[in-house]
Amino acid sequence: MTHIQKTVLLTGAAGNLGRALAQMFAHDGANLVLLDRSPLSDTALAALEPALCLPIALDLCDAGQVHEAIEQAIARFGRIDVLCNLTGGFAMGQTVYETSDSAWDVMQDINVLTLRNTARAVVPQMLLQGGGKIVNVGAYSAQRGLAGMGAYIAAKSEVLRITEAMSAELRMKNINVNCVLPTILDTPQNRADMPDADPTRWVHPQDLARVIAFLASDAARAIHGAGVPVTGLS
Repeated sequence: MTHIQKTVLLTGAAGNLGRALAQMFAHDGANLVLLDRSPLSDTALAALEPALCLPIALDLCDAGQVHEAIEQAIARFGRIDVLCNLTGGFAMGQTVYETSDSAWDVMQDINVLTLRNTARAVVPQMLLQGGGKIVNVGAYSAQRGLAGMGAYIAAKSEVLRITEAMSAELRMKNINVNCVLPTILDTPQNRADMPDADPTRWVHPQDLARVIAFLASDAARAIHGAGVPVTGLS
């Protein structure tokens, strides 16, 4: 049987979760397409095999740039087997009636528009090659409304519903679409922003990366449209 080397595309690849997941897939010998607004650091790239890695700095809210990046990836590796939409953002503090249009749009753009742009660019390729895996990052808190988080929760709720809709559309096409619903990630940024919190109750990026990697694997071929809670000890 011919072995097909998987090609994995990560958005938000320069972040804490992106770096953890890139190293995990690299350990399994996958080709990596690493997309982020910020170029990956030399340290992050040094841990990866250059011949198997295509880092691209771009604006994921720009559909044209996303399509160009996917074309580069296909030209380089010939296929995209896994898409992990890790890009996202968080904001809280304002009530719904106080939230400006611009603040609302920021949450929509970074959490939803980025996902829609990658889906439009990647799914046609997966259909051509006969299948693939898509894993999105939602949020555990977005399962119900909470005060002061309306714009964020609305956006992350869309991620879950879009995941379910895409799964219903694509499951018979051999494309699995699922998402993870994490609580707070244990990152240096979150520790700095919440110095009085207990980070031992948070989710370590490597633990979330393991769940995403499972959903992106053949072992999860029977899972469709799931929102998997990843809550650490919280």
